[in-house]
This record gives sequence, structure tokens and C-alpha cells, in this order.
Amino acid sequence: QVQLVESGGGLVQAGGSLRLSCVASVNRFSLNAMGWYRQAPGKQREWVADLTSGGRTDYADFVKGRFTISGDIAKNTVYLEMTNLKPEDTAAYFCNVVVRGTWLQGSWGQGTQVTVSS
Repeated sequence: QVQLVESGGGLVQAGGSLRLSCVASVNRFSLNAMGWYRQAPGKQREWVADLTSGGRTDYADFVKGRFTISGDIAKNTVYLEMTNLKPEDTAAYFCNVVVRGTWLQGSWGQGTQVTVSS
């Protein structure tokens, strides 16, 4: 029903920046929101940020002031601008979509790896 393709990850020094992108290929249904999750080694997958079709943004406490989510939900596209990256941000980052108020957590993509050195 949905295919998710993340890109933009890489290796960056602490304090640096990266911009992640996600495109969702969906059948004929409307998206309430798109967002980002991440999973660090040995940890559970955790929610990072989301963007609603109306333009509202929400962030996890650990990225507030450093990450900015943006995109065009109508075009099934979302971005994550990450600044002042820290080693603890190292993780595989995944996007997901909300339909009828529910994350489609059975439709994870491959993710994109972010590694922050020092």
C-alpha cells in the first residue's frame, strides 16, 4: 500500500549538518502527516518529528532547536534538516506516514544511516 524511500544520510562531524529526504509512494489515500523515526544500535526505534498536512510540526525533546522538519504532504515528500549534530544522533533514520490518525508502522523503508563522529 505504501513504499517509503529515505535518503541523505552520511558521516558528519559533531556540530555539522545533514538534510534527509523521504518520498512516499502511495495508492489513492490521503496522508494526515509524515514524519521521522530513528533507531540507534541496541535501542528501540523512537519517534523524532512529524509534519501534518496543515503544516503543524512536532519534535521529540532531544532534537528541539536542532532539527527542522519540512515538506509537502500533498506531494508525499518530507525532509529533516539536522543541525548541531551530536554523536548520540547516530542512528538509522526512517520516515513514515499517518493515515486516519495512525502511523503505518508495518511499512518501514530501508532507512538512511546517520553517523556523527567525535
